[in-house]
Amino acid sequence: MSDKKISREERRKSIERQRKNSNKQKKSGAKTWIKRGFLAIAALAVAGFLFGVVLFAVYASSAPELDEELLRDPISPVFLANDGETEIPFFTAQNREYVEYEDIPQVMEDAILATEDNRFYDHSGIDLIRLGGAVVANVTGGFGSQGASTITQQVIKNSFLSNEKTLKRKAQEAYLAFKLEQEYSKEEIFEMYFNKILMSGNTYGFGTAAEQFFGKPAAELELHEAALLAGMPQSPNRYNPFKNPQAAEERRDVVLNLMEQHGKIDAAQKEEAWNTPVESTLLPEDQRTTTEESTEYTAFMEMVVDELEALEGGYSLDEGLTIYTTLEPYVQERVNETMASDLFFDDEVESAMTVVDTQTGGISAVGAAREYEGDVRRNFATARDRVIGSTIKPLVSYGPAIEHLGWSTGQTLVDEEYSYSSGQEIRNIDGEFLGPMTAREALYRSRNIPAVKALAEVGSDNAKDFVQKVGLDLENVYESTALGADNISTVELAGAFAAFGNNGVFTEPHTIKKIVFRDGSTEEVVAPEPVTAMKDSTAYMVTDMLRDVVDTSISGATGKEAAISGLDMAGKTGTSNYSAEKLQEYNLDATSARDVWFAGYTTDYSISVWSGYPNVETPIDTASNERLLAQRLYKQVMSQISSPETASFQQPDSVTEEVIEVGTEPLRLASPFTPWSMRSEELFARGTEPSTISERFVADPDRPSGLRADVSGSTANLSWNHGSDDVSFEVSVNGEVLTTTDNTSYSYNGLEEGVTYTFRIVATQNGRRSDPASTTIEITPPPEEEPEEEPEEEPAEEEPVEEEPAEEQPAEEEPAEEQPAEEEPAEEQPAEEEPAEEEEAVETPDEPVDIPEQPEEPEEGDQEGSGSNASSNENGNGNGNSNGNGNDNGDNNGNNSNSEDDEDAS
Repeated sequence: MSDKKISREERRKSIERQRKNSNKQKKSGAKTWIKRGFLAIAALAVAGFLFGVVLFAVYASSAPELDEELLRDPISPVFLANDGETEIPFFTAQNREYVEYEDIPQVMEDAILATEDNRFYDHSGIDLIRLGGAVVANVTGGFGSQGASTITQQVIKNSFLSNEKTLKRKAQEAYLAFKLEQEYSKEEIFEMYFNKILMSGNTYGFGTAAEQFFGKPAAELELHEAALLAGMPQSPNRYNPFKNPQAAEERRDVVLNLMEQHGKIDAAQKEEAWNTPVESTLLPEDQRTTTEESTEYTAFMEMVVDELEALEGGYSLDEGLTIYTTLEPYVQERVNETMASDLFFDDEVESAMTVVDTQTGGISAVGAAREYEGDVRRNFATARDRVIGSTIKPLVSYGPAIEHLGWSTGQTLVDEEYSYSSGQEIRNIDGEFLGPMTAREALYRSRNIPAVKALAEVGSDNAKDFVQKVGLDLENVYESTALGADNISTVELAGAFAAFGNNGVFTEPHTIKKIVFRDGSTEEVVAPEPVTAMKDSTAYMVTDMLRDVVDTSISGATGKEAAISGLDMAGKTGTSNYSAEKLQEYNLDATSARDVWFAGYTTDYSISVWSGYPNVETPIDTASNERLLAQRLYKQVMSQISSPETASFQQPDSVTEEVIEVGTEPLRLASPFTPWSMRSEELFARGTEPSTISERFVADPDRPSGLRADVSGSTANLSWNHGSDDVSFEVSVNGEVLTTTDNTSYSYNGLEEGVTYTFRIVATQNGRRSDPASTTIEITPPPEEEPEEEPEEEPAEEEPVEEEPAEEQPAEEEPAEEQPAEEEPAEEQPAEEEPAEEEEAVETPDEPVDIPEQPEEPEEGDQEGSGSNASSNENGNGNGNSNGNGNDNGDNNGNNSNSEDDEDAS
């Protein structure tokens, strides 16, 4: 037993030892793998470091040499016109106040260092602490998401390198920054930065900016002024205090906060500067001078700079870029001439316009004001504070209805008394209501009520979706939006209308096509991509309606003043009115308007024009030719920049044209009998055109002719004639319908002696009935025989009895003697028309006009004959009454169409 116990104990211990050894081996193996892992990581780190060193050395070896002239002087950008060759003479580096380091005030240096590089005097060109924070940000946000550039690096970048965010550029920048610190003192490097940094437009250096914005040298700047200038380089145009004083003030306060944080100023100084309005010490407007060599392209170039700053990529004008723009110098010159022309009726009225390439969306020219020298607050072309009036109608009412509801240009709309859902009455400018009309007519007449109704049917969501796709940022679409909207500039309006002229393809208006970097080979295309904003059928149908706005041959067209002979174009007028309260407040009459607009386009150009007074209390007089100013300005520019070879708008295969009858609902095709005044050629998206012909003015069938009844025994054989093959005939006798047949004959059996029969034949076609043809016959019984008397009693009286029939023969020919009486009904044609009840029974469901009751049928006795002879009556003609009704309606419509209207906006 003991031996067994020992052996078991030993076995247990042996197993335990094995387990311990196994655990030791596992731990030893884990430690080995950890050591190997650390060694591998270390090796990789060393390899990565060595690789980085080698790569850095390779990149650094290809870095350019330091050039003192480039270090000290700004590198001006090059701007090229749309042709890619003509240089735009706007930005130069010559307009600069160079300031030596010893003349830079301490407050200015403190503000710059606190904002851009607080450790400038402590690092050797690269701030490793700041770089570490940027590395973390780039790992989490992607390479290039945050920079760590010191002032030294910025001098290098703005002097030698492109703006591309690549490892190569960063390596070269770091190498050259370190090299710059070895060759120049900190003071010299700060002086370079101070004088070459872009401040705004073509203003380089803080000294130049001090003179431009405050009218004083840098040495005289106060704390709040220095802080404002120090914050501008981050976004020069955005923080320009002349243009955007509110944004400039917010940025200034950020700089003041940084100055306090870094110990440059105390809290009291910060508070005092915070409480100083930015505009309090800015140079007065009448003392400001532009630093550009030419103001001819000022407004356009300001847009270029704004667009450049808004592009992703952080492009800067002080990096020696070559920028390809959309400017067409010839077009800009024509705009400038027009803005300085004698078309203006006084010295105070203002105007603005934008010319956009219909196909590309490129801005060809801009007219910011009559005299513009660079103050964005007076740039009326980009302003969004004016209501565009009825110019919005095709964009918010008719375009969306065609796109989303499948409307045709002939859609019936009724101009009648109408109110908003709030109960407020909507009015037309003439105070009249013109009744039913097509969408086309409602648009070229610029009627308000049909436009509001169209928007109500299409819905705010569809309307908002439509306008946003053509670049209009309307946050909300209300009922009143159909008559006008603000937050739209001439730039955006020209771009939106261009989509109609470009088969529904929209390209955001822009000024820059591409950018070429300093090396001359690296380029980026930055022009926006075109997008399909609507169906090509919608674009063409709206365009075709807007053609009528400028058609001088159409009565009531509101844009005739803009028409240019021989040029296929489309356009829309607009007028924004004062509210009743404002009319009273400003002591104005009802003919006063705040703004007048015109937007028009061809296949080459789209132009929008605004006219009005800077002071909204001064009105345009719509009762005079003042209301035509925008149209006249448009016409002068468009007529000069358009080529005789300008292509016409082409109808796409997705659109069909049909002649409809105006006022039918649903729309129906015009019939051969539709009056000309009620016909209209209208457009439909293919597949939506009507197939039913209107029967409103269709004539009744001709009356059967030559009706006769031949009696044979107890049968009357009827026959008649008719000129049409596709009619049927209703046969009746004594008011009872016998049959309807396609034949021109019928046999009636069962004639009885002593009964008079009046047969009537009515031709029927498509539910229409002719006047009846009728004939009457009377079946006379044979003469009664006298009882024979005995010869012996009255022999003498037998002779008269035998001769009695002979004496009555003339009576049998009586109908022949009465033939003139049969002609009589021909003089009383209306007497044979069907009773009104019978006409109503076949009246078509869509009959919009009342058909007058027909006169009662003549008495049978007027046509009665005797014996087997029949007389027929061929009188009356339904066509005369039907056409008469049609003409009356056509005349009424024609009278309505004589009224003219401009437009009205709420």
